Amino acid sequence: MSSAPALASKAISASGLHPVRWRRHSEPETPQRVTVAPVLPLAINLGGAPVHLATSDDALGLIMARAAGQTGPPLAVGSANLDHIKHFGHGSKWAGAMESTEPVEWLTLLDGAPLVTQAERLTQIRWPRLAGSDLSWPILAAAAEADLRVGFIGGQSSTHELVRHRLNQELSKLDVAGYWAPERKDLADPDSSRVLAADISAARVDILFVCLGKPRQELWIKEYGHLTGANVLLAFGAAVDFLAGKVRRAPEPLREAGLEWAWRLALEPKRLASRYLVDGPPAYARLRSFSGVSAGSAVPSVGPVPGPSNPSVPTGIPQTCRNRFAARDEPAHVAVLIVTYNSEETLPLLVADLRKEAAEQTIKVIVADNSPSSATLHSLLGQEDVDIFRTGGNLGYAAGINLAMRRAGNVNSYLVLNPDIRLAQGCVAKMRTRMERSGAGVVVPLLKDDDGSVYPSLRREPTVTRAVGDAVLGSRIPGRPGWLSEMKLGPDNYARAHQVDWATGAALLIDSRVARTVGDWDEQYFLYSEETDFMRRVRQAGATIWYEPTARMSHSRGASGASSVLDALMAANRVRYIRKFKSESYARLFHGAVILSALLREPLPAHRGILAKVARESRWIDLPGPDSDLDPSLMPRGSVIIAARNGASVLARTLEHLAPYATAGRLEVVVVCSDGAAGIAQSYPGVQIVEPSEASKGTAISAADAVATIWPRLYLDADIDMHPTVLAALFSSLSAGGTLAARPGFVYNGRKAHWLVRSYYRARFRMPSQRAHLWAAGAFAVSAEGHSRIKSIPDLAADDLSIDSLFCPEENTVVASKTLVVSTPHTVMALEAVLRRTCPVNAGQNPGGDATGSLAEVLGTVRGLLTALDAAVYAIFTLRARTAGRMARSAACGGLEGQQQL
Repeated sequence: MSSAPALASKAISASGLHPVRWRRHSEPETPQRVTVAPVLPLAINLGGAPVHLATSDDALGLIMARAAGQTGPPLAVGSANLDHIKHFGHGSKWAGAMESTEPVEWLTLLDGAPLVTQAERLTQIRWPRLAGSDLSWPILAAAAEADLRVGFIGGQSSTHELVRHRLNQELSKLDVAGYWAPERKDLADPDSSRVLAADISAARVDILFVCLGKPRQELWIKEYGHLTGANVLLAFGAAVDFLAGKVRRAPEPLREAGLEWAWRLALEPKRLASRYLVDGPPAYARLRSFSGVSAGSAVPSVGPVPGPSNPSVPTGIPQTCRNRFAARDEPAHVAVLIVTYNSEETLPLLVADLRKEAAEQTIKVIVADNSPSSATLHSLLGQEDVDIFRTGGNLGYAAGINLAMRRAGNVNSYLVLNPDIRLAQGCVAKMRTRMERSGAGVVVPLLKDDDGSVYPSLRREPTVTRAVGDAVLGSRIPGRPGWLSEMKLGPDNYARAHQVDWATGAALLIDSRVARTVGDWDEQYFLYSEETDFMRRVRQAGATIWYEPTARMSHSRGASGASSVLDALMAANRVRYIRKFKSESYARLFHGAVILSALLREPLPAHRGILAKVARESRWIDLPGPDSDLDPSLMPRGSVIIAARNGASVLARTLEHLAPYATAGRLEVVVVCSDGAAGIAQSYPGVQIVEPSEASKGTAISAADAVATIWPRLYLDADIDMHPTVLAALFSSLSAGGTLAARPGFVYNGRKAHWLVRSYYRARFRMPSQRAHLWAAGAFAVSAEGHSRIKSIPDLAADDLSIDSLFCPEENTVVASKTLVVSTPHTVMALEAVLRRTCPVNAGQNPGGDATGSLAEVLGTVRGLLTALDAAVYAIFTLRARTAGRMARSAACGGLEGQQQL
């Protein structure tokens, strides 16, 4: 098998390029005739950015051929060093922005000693370093000989005077079309940039030196370079300063040793210290970690390609203009998904804007209404082409998106919109264009506030340092380093299209193939952080998120509602997000940063009370969550078997949520009754009752199994308040195939319990086994295949422990939907009674261990004084229960021996 360097050498030879010994061009000289290179040289991937391998003659020949207008689109030439990797390499802000696509074609030359060394490692060939400062004079000399006009943009007017003087003295034949020194604010303004480009075009420039510094010069060329009329645009940052003599090149020995950066740092320490000492090491790490022979700029495929062989991807979508929305059973370019809650005032305005967008593409509109009243539905009366439906209650933002997405049918993409969004005409088409050009999985627009200012909607991945930076500095010092701010602040971040980590979920265009790959939005958040979670999974799937500034929308954030309770929910969900993807120790640090933010803002009237809610996790139960039942038509079919032994007092609360679905024929609810619970169950229509002749729990459950006929099947303790959305998520996960058993996520509610009881359950909840097995929630569900493994429900208190042992980790799951709340015993005596029932049983099934985890496991959760106290309380309760269990078994055995002797 050929090695990578060997393959690279073959490709280089095939390209017609050959490394040669080169000479630095630091002084003017008469240019030699060069050979025209008709195509771009071979590109390799250095740090995640494509870089072309060429000699100085190759590069000069290609540049002059394009300058003369011989072939191809305008040629943009840049140089790649560590600063280039920082801005355009793997995972960087502008990654992919310099791909060689219309309207300009990029030639990125090898610059910087680390990149030269890495290229040699990959190809086994020593390639020359082609700095813009080295190539500038030969290009000017060649342009003078070929009667080509040049221009300079960037730098100060005083610098231009020095350049003009030198060129008049040393290259009098050179035709300079003009010098332009725009201010930074003009470069950031699209209208001013177009005026500038038109001015350059009027000057008939053939070769334009663009000296604006990275990454501004490359981004300006990408957006406006083709409007200048120049055939070649040279992104040579400090070229005017070198030509003017304001900056001296490093001595030749330093350049050959790769130490020119040290020379420049010594000359300009204030300007370059951050670039070389702060940004340089991470860029070098990218260079070593993300380089290869292939340029590799394509976005990985994350789903099927549209076409006749894949009917799930739309084909034959009507292209004609229309003023109506597509029906549910019609294919469409875009399915707009809107989740509403009392949105009767804003929703009609958004729908009116979407009708204008439907003139450019086929759109269907699906509205999931979480409102408690029908006012939102009535606001769209007469608009029959809008698919609006009641979800059955305020299920949360993620749940509404999931329900709407399932109704969307055959579409290319989903556009998730808040109901208070207003659209600038053409913005949907612009987002789709960005998605097609970049291969993005998600595209987000520029959002404006009610006052017309840009809303800082772009975000970086949450980290501890960013959380601390935002807690201490807020929106102050917008130019602070990215590792100190999650929010992207400052106008430069919103001026041009680029990749982002994530953005606020008010407006997102999602590729339908990516959506299928990533799966449902996580409903555990209810509101806030669900978009952070979804877009992280998009990136993990190999797709990208792009920001498109030409697609503009306004977001009336006041219509979305705000309160200290919602702010507390936002803070809590940030911690939940970190816990999902990071270690427990990291999540504790992040939680501390969130508490710090709440503490610093507690004196402000609008933030009072948030600190208490955020700091004490036991109060998160009181934060907003799903508050109503699910629409019966949305409940998957299945059976629920409820063990009501010793549970008559709480059975009514459990049946209150389930009975409507039994009446509607969606659920088969079977209650195993004793101790007077039958009278309670009989009061609910559609509920079946089994009254076993024996008191054995195992026998009773088996009798209920014989009555039930539908799969999947949930086994539920009567004291567990199972919300319908949780049940729907459980049954959906089992109906999808592959998963044989499941249980919901849960938290303990011990607010009314003795402090020792709360301490015990805090320790128990920290144990990893609590989040990986079927037991402990008082509820588990199985599919028909999963049930076939269960010979009989054990006649025990801890039946779910025995069930858990029948399935390997790949066959069971903990459903991340609305968290189930499990109430703890209130008193120490009640807790000990529970443990005396379960510990002896668990010890019999798991000798030497405890069903809720071993003592060694709970000791592993100790991270400080409080957790050590909780672990000690847990250990004492567990040991007392085991001791009582052993004594009870000994007494039982002694009694049996006495009977046998008699």
